[in-house]
Amino acid sequence: MNLFAKQIIRWFNINVKNTKSVKDKIVSKHFESQEEQKYSVKRTDINILLNRVKINQKNESKKKFYFSALASSGLILFGFLLFN
Repeated sequence: MNLFAKQIIRWFNINVKNTKSVKDKIVSKHFESQEEQKYSVKRTDINILLNRVKINQKNESKKKFYFSALASSGLILFGFLLFN
């Protein structure tokens, strides 16, 4: 392993060698993302928002139905056990 590491392989050293430090990479990513945010135009599609609202309403109605079914079955079971 040491012999392989000590050999001078130009293409391998160029491709594998870390030319930037980790700090430089983090800083460059941070500044790039801030620049992109300045120049990017944010758009929201009304259809996506409306579909999300419809899906949320359906999920809430399902949850309400399951809760009411569970609560009513619990009351019926309690009443059956109590009065028998």
